Amino acid sequence: MASISSLGIGSGLDLSGLLDQLESAERQKLTPIARQQQSYQTKISAFGLLESALDKVKDAAAALSDAEDFADVETSLSGEALTISAGEGAIVGNYEIDVTQRARSYSIATLGVADKEAQLGGGSIEFTLGNGETLSVAIDEADSSLEDVRNAINSADAGIVASIVNDGSGTPYRLVLSSAESGTEAAIANIDFTGDLGASLALDAATEVEAKNAQLTVNGIAIQSQNNRVEGAIEGITLDLEKTGTATLEVTRDTDGIEKKLTSFVDAYNDLQERLSDLTKFNTESGVGGVLQGNATVRSIESQMRNLLGGSLESDTFSSLADLGITLEIDGTLTLDEEKVDDLVSNRLGELSRFFAGTSDDSDGFADRIESVLGAMTEEDGLLETATSGLEASIASTEDRYARVEAQIASTIERYRTQFSQLDSLIAQMNSTSTYLTQQFEALAAQTQK
Repeated sequence: MASISSLGIGSGLDLSGLLDQLESAERQKLTPIARQQQSYQTKISAFGLLESALDKVKDAAAALSDAEDFADVETSLSGEALTISAGEGAIVGNYEIDVTQRARSYSIATLGVADKEAQLGGGSIEFTLGNGETLSVAIDEADSSLEDVRNAINSADAGIVASIVNDGSGTPYRLVLSSAESGTEAAIANIDFTGDLGASLALDAATEVEAKNAQLTVNGIAIQSQNNRVEGAIEGITLDLEKTGTATLEVTRDTDGIEKKLTSFVDAYNDLQERLSDLTKFNTESGVGGVLQGNATVRSIESQMRNLLGGSLESDTFSSLADLGITLEIDGTLTLDEEKVDDLVSNRLGELSRFFAGTSDDSDGFADRIESVLGAMTEEDGLLETATSGLEASIASTEDRYARVEAQIASTIERYRTQFSQLDSLIAQMNSTSTYLTQQFEALAAQTQK
């Protein structure tokens, strides 16, 4: 069978070009299928954008769903005596702090030895700490150098740190023993060297540094701490003492932060409405509708959101967003009365917290309702996943259909190719026969004329 490149040679006809035109015409059958696939994919992408906008509303609501979020505080600290960090449960108030003593750890050094690697003899070191705990470190004669002693103490990891210093004298190497923590309870109250080790090492009382507890006052109340990180002196506030001196701490309610959370919620919801409008609006000039115009899933989302935002809670104070100065407009967006919200945050914060976050008896607040409804839309097996799963199934179906039609087109073109090849051969034979007959008639005519 002749190939497509040889079609028309026998007949002189442009059969190859004609076959290309027929194939192009046949492939037009694939266009509506591809267009349908693209439509499904565009809708899936649109649902992805919608899910992102819903997640932002959900996140903004989550920031209002915990009563502790309404107890956030701001701190203002003057003075360099300390730094602070505020945690949960910080109480609003003003605090005058006077640091009169920082905590420090105990340390003492031994008298020096000439060689830190020379064996000092076996024995033990007995420690008693300020809290009454004891530690015994055994030293083997074969491993009794100053370095070995240091390593043995540190390996015990029992709240005592050993190091070696060089004082530059004839017997320069001293073992320094320190408590790992500051304060009197962690201090080393007593040290005994026994055995041959005791004959080689002795404590130098002149190097002793006594442990001290931190001492400070908060609003005139005297406080002691074993270390320079003081917790509990001010509820919810950790003090890190830097040096002696005074400081003033002011803890206030973070009203700006709460107002920002409310504004973020309104903004997130309005962004959602804008996204819904873009996906569903009809352009009168172009006559083209949005990707999800008339979509049942979108209509359900719009309906649920209107009912949710326009609904109410059973409450003795606030029952709806409108009571807070957050109004649902005709176009579906929210407007926020900043002056009213500012007044509520400043003067009725507890009621505002109960409205959004619920109460301690597990009563859901308005933010919990929003999270629940949006969760049913965006989470696994939710409204959006169901919609996109249906579209993905439709895409798979059209892909199968596309493949079948493409196979049918290939079969049709191959049939045309065979027929054209046969036609080309037939015409070539007929042309050959015609040429032969013409030659014969011409020869016969020439003989007759003679």
